[in-house]
Amino acid sequence: MKTVPPRSPQPDAALAAVGLRLLETYASLAERGEHLLGRLLAGNAPRQWAHYPEDDAIDHISCYQWFYHSHSPEDRPGAVEHGHIHLFARQPLWGRRLRSRSERDFAALCGNPSTTPTTRHLLTIGLDAKGLPISLFTVNSWVTGDLMLGADLTLELLAAMKLDTGHSEVDAVIESVARLCTPELLVLMQRRDDALRAHCAPDKLHDETLELLSEIRIDLDAKLAALSAA
Repeated sequence: MKTVPPRSPQPDAALAAVGLRLLETYASLAERGEHLLGRLLAGNAPRQWAHYPEDDAIDHISCYQWFYHSHSPEDRPGAVEHGHIHLFARQPLWGRRLRSRSERDFAALCGNPSTTPTTRHLLTIGLDAKGLPISLFTVNSWVTGDLMLGADLTLELLAAMKLDTGHSEVDAVIESVARLCTPELLVLMQRRDDALRAHCAPDKLHDETLELLSEIRIDLDAKLAALSAA
């Protein structure tokens, strides 16, 4: 299955505006002496595996949702992240599109799962202790308890995403990362599908030996510097 980029690549001016929004978000936090996750965690250290917010951050208008959590060091050996954000699309965004050829092909790649959860996992964004995004990764469906979407539709939903969950700074960072990292997301989805294709277990989506499907480190400082120099 060939993955193609979103249909409307953003011009440099639009990307520059995205970069500026990201910088302004962190500058505003710095001026107030706040961490990106400070309000979300209510000033406390995160409890491993707990969802923040407890019932997820949900935009009922745009039909996206996310939560932040962290693992124990033993769960992800070698990881340098503080924790990560899981991002999902709710059923109104994709329900009628599961009949498309690309989605039927992807379902076949996944073993034609029979379950019909109401969310689809799009992406995970790893954060360092300062609250800065440092990685993008995808995980197998048993990890999140739902399913995935084909690469083309996933990329399209990420490119079109607008969030208003009541957590404005986190929303801004998620949106900005999705737009600034389009090339990385394209590779990430290709690697995800390659990992699924290479795994021959009959119920691969529930095979706990297959957890991390793909991962890419990102350098937002370098991206922002390139935008300012353009």
